Amino acid sequence: MHVGSDRQTTLAGSVSLTGIGVHSGDAATVTLHPADAGTGIVFLGQNRQTGEDIEIPAHWRAVSATSLCTVLGDPAAGGVSTVEHLMAALRGLGVDNVAVELDGPEMPIMDGSSAAFVAAIDQVGLRRLGAARRYLRIKKTVRVDQGNAWCELRPFDGCRFDVTIDFDAEVIGRQRLVLDLTPDAFRKELARARTFGSVQDVEKLWSLGFALGSSLENSVAISEGRVVNPEGTRWADEFVRHKMLDAVGDLGLAGLPLIGAYHSYKGGHRMNHAILVELFESAGRDAFEIVEGSFGRERVAAGRPAERALAVAGHGAS
Repeated sequence: MHVGSDRQTTLAGSVSLTGIGVHSGDAATVTLHPADAGTGIVFLGQNRQTGEDIEIPAHWRAVSATSLCTVLGDPAAGGVSTVEHLMAALRGLGVDNVAVELDGPEMPIMDGSSAAFVAAIDQVGLRRLGAARRYLRIKKTVRVDQGNAWCELRPFDGCRFDVTIDFDAEVIGRQRLVLDLTPDAFRKELARARTFGSVQDVEKLWSLGFALGSSLENSVAISEGRVVNPEGTRWADEFVRHKMLDAVGDLGLAGLPLIGAYHSYKGGHRMNHAILVELFESAGRDAFEIVEGSFGRERVAAGRPAERALAVAGHGAS
């Protein structure tokens, strides 16, 4: 069925996927369960030190690492890594409430894109809930600079991603993609874009005990100026498409769908997290608002005072 944008959504049923963790190389199974309105996206697992059940919210405050992937929670105990591809699928398809049950510390990498998660969500479908959807509307430009790289969140009447990458490798070079995010656009333009890296970098990571599950089955590998994968790339600009996919997933950790524009140059997981920290902790309350209704146009937080609206949306005061 068609799911409107005025009400929160969840999955119509549970669905499981099994693969390997790209960093551990171990088998990994994830099951997506429906969740009640207002739940948001939560990861369910076990504390590996105590055996206790834990819940980790898919929220920027829960981010503990961003160097190789986005990690939520304590990596040594009950954290979960490589959440960005699932988060991109959920946010890209407009899924508001999901309980993500994991059997280990890492999401399965599947083919290195969001395609398998999109297929799983489509398999069970979405269910519209009674509660109004809440949005995060950007009201003034917020920017983060890291060397010659930067990213911004800007006011925009929609949800737009504008991503530019610039690599020394000639096969990648400078690529730019601008996309207004909708479920249809995500499926067609981003979902199948795979993670990528150089063979030399992967070999260094292997020697350090990382990326043990990385292979041509789940990554686009580059060596001596060419793509090693026999099938080549899925688009000529698959590299920037994957960077945008990552940004969609990482910004999903804002906790609410975005009304605004995200613009980055040479960005990545660290910068995607940094712009959320800047927005919520440094930019001030006038930088954003929480709105409800059909794409956020009807009302501002159902008439609640700003402080209460922020609490309801899961954003504490700085």
